[in-house]
Amino acid sequence: MELGFFDRFADPFLKTANGKGVFLSGIVLGLVAAQQVERGSLSDAPLFKQITFGRMQTRDIRRLLARVPELSKAYRLKNAGRVAQLLGMAGNCFLEGKGEEMGVNGNFTFAVAFTNAWRYYKEIFPKDTTETPAIAELESEESGAADNQLLLIEGENKNGL
Repeated sequence: MELGFFDRFADPFLKTANGKGVFLSGIVLGLVAAQQVERGSLSDAPLFKQITFGRMQTRDIRRLLARVPELSKAYRLKNAGRVAQLLGMAGNCFLEGKGEEMGVNGNFTFAVAFTNAWRYYKEIFPKDTTETPAIAELESEESGAADNQLLLIEGENKNGL
């Protein structure tokens, strides 16, 4: 597991154990949500609907992370062992941290990690051959269904975008 990519980030929040835990949690929950829907809109994932983006607290993330082993089994994640490793690392970071609340910095960090989960997953596990979804559609809750943001997940982009 390669976690050296944290060094390139200048954000002071990511220099803390809690910040790393939030970031890794975003990756874990993003991977699970993406595999819940496999095709179609990421916003249709049951896990996505439980996340209150912009208003998350550490306790909310811990509650969601506690369900990952159950969800991993229920949805037969393709990379369940690696997701469990990331889950363990995120948990260790939270336990080592000072328990500070997330605030704006934490919510931003979580959202970035969640929406780029496959990209960061491939950086952490460069030799993993788990197939990544080509495109996941994230509907903007604030502006309605009119503004759809396409998130390119690096890897298998077959549409030439």
